[in-house]
Amino acid sequence: MGCSIRALWILNQHRHVVFSRRFPTVEKKWKNARSKHGDGICYSLPSDAQLIQSFVERKEREGSFRGLATREDYSQPGSDSWVDDPITRSIISLQIPKPDESGELYLLWPIVFHIRGPFHILVLPSVEPHHLATYENLCWRADCGGPVANGHNSLSSLLLDLPSITGAFCVAQTLGDLIVGEALEPEININPSSTMGGLLDSITGGIGIASITARAKPVAAPVAAAATAIAAGVTGAAPAGILGSTTTKGILKASDKEALLGFITSAMPFGTPLDLNPITINAIKANGFSAQDIPPQDQKQPAWKPYLFKSKQKLVFALHEVVTAALYDRDDVADVITLKGQLLCRADLEGLPDVNVQLSCPSSGEIDGVTFHPCAQALDHGPDKQTITFSPPLGNFVLAKYMATPAFRPPLQGFYQLSMVSDDEGAFLFRMKLLEGYKGPIVMEQCSLSIPFHRRTIAALDGAPSMGTVSNTDHSIEWKILAGHRSTISKSMEVTYSGTVKFAPRAVDTNQRDTVGFSDDDEIDCGNENKMDKADMNLVAAKWEDPFCWEAYSYAKASLKLVGGTMSGVSIDTKTVAIYPTAKVPCEVSSQIISGEYIFWNSLGRYPHVAPA
Repeated sequence: MGCSIRALWILNQHRHVVFSRRFPTVEKKWKNARSKHGDGICYSLPSDAQLIQSFVERKEREGSFRGLATREDYSQPGSDSWVDDPITRSIISLQIPKPDESGELYLLWPIVFHIRGPFHILVLPSVEPHHLATYENLCWRADCGGPVANGHNSLSSLLLDLPSITGAFCVAQTLGDLIVGEALEPEININPSSTMGGLLDSITGGIGIASITARAKPVAAPVAAAATAIAAGVTGAAPAGILGSTTTKGILKASDKEALLGFITSAMPFGTPLDLNPITINAIKANGFSAQDIPPQDQKQPAWKPYLFKSKQKLVFALHEVVTAALYDRDDVADVITLKGQLLCRADLEGLPDVNVQLSCPSSGEIDGVTFHPCAQALDHGPDKQTITFSPPLGNFVLAKYMATPAFRPPLQGFYQLSMVSDDEGAFLFRMKLLEGYKGPIVMEQCSLSIPFHRRTIAALDGAPSMGTVSNTDHSIEWKILAGHRSTISKSMEVTYSGTVKFAPRAVDTNQRDTVGFSDDDEIDCGNENKMDKADMNLVAAKWEDPFCWEAYSYAKASLKLVGGTMSGVSIDTKTVAIYPTAKVPCEVSSQIISGEYIFWNSLGRYPHVAPA
């Protein structure tokens, strides 16, 4: 059946449907297939009100909107948790009341569930009726469970026969990026010493349609301008980059809905996803095509390259890695470090060439979980290399994503200690090592620490660091060790900072939510200050979806940026880059490392961690 979407809904945290779209053409085909299969009555799609009601009832039945995905004592036959498969956190079912007022329910499945910001995105792809019947049987079987225990009879094995699930995930992710304003070309940073001129124009200045190919008609708006318009949410000028101040509160304005509907109409006409790239969609809508965009007869023009480039040829790769860390400074708890990477690319090449590039990984590191852009295919995968062949689209794009084992220790190591000497005063100490074990050409350009106290007000701060500057707001201490390009570090060094912090007296508020639990749709901040031990017994998990947000925990969060290398050791040798048909094109490679959630937990206080299996 390929990928066809029956309907989609976007809900906010207040349990309101802010946008919905049904595709009658797909729904008619689904009903015809159901009729031929002999499954009896085929019920229509639920109304928005029915969907909300069923969605809330599922939350109450499963424990949270996501659900636990494991069978518990309270799990009911016919529910997602009864299936006992982790994938049911992302592919859910809803029990909808039948319209005949009999009180009976029918099953709506599979619904791809994606959370983005304050929005819950539900996408219902069309599947064969026998796949739905198979899932309904799973929901009532006593012996169903994980994929290992049940082999080909598991839900995971069933999903392997459903390519529409993958398409529905792409739709949900794209819609999520659009409504939070992140559906733009990825930004690629090149070395300041680059001699390649305007090789990587930013999205605000970028690649113009007129530079892609000469046109007889008037010069049209550039692709970069289209991307900027997307971010601004301009009705009619862009499909959707529609997140402004209102969407952070779960609200879509009328112009936002119109822009989103325009994108859906172009990207997936009649419910069939064709091209979900909003930059390409908007460029085609704004500029159309010309006779000069026709490719050579012996080559087929891919969907991701609607225009042929015609200008000075350039090729750039950028390795971008994000390191997340939970550092405890304890003998009984291991630090947790994860590393994610992206290979970004911009290939301004004439015609429809193929490009070969090889990722090299040292023996001390390992890349895993590699995914590729649709234009790429992987060749010669080995323990120390990964060869990629691709036919590049226009503009900046993510060629590959990967997980990696760090080849080096964390770029910022050390400990944070906070001891509350009274209810309103604490003494703290930082001792940090920067770039221990790192060598050139890796350079640290930015390093800072933020120590939040979300529910206390800072009255006074005393102490001076061995390096950098310190400032404070009402609820946090900010330590800037390195502030930018004016000062960089290229070798290992140690910095310290000790002092005391005094808080304003705690206000007594009988309505304060310090000792009550919150549901998973409450908007609260997860980090809170250290409390006295006598109050620890009253603390409960603040959020079901993030059970480690406890008020008794205190932490410091680091922000880092390094350039000139990767933490995984992954690299690209420009000598291995090849273009077919052969062309002499300048090629440049850059790399950087930035921090994600880089947390130092108070080594004198309580700490969250996951016990090893």
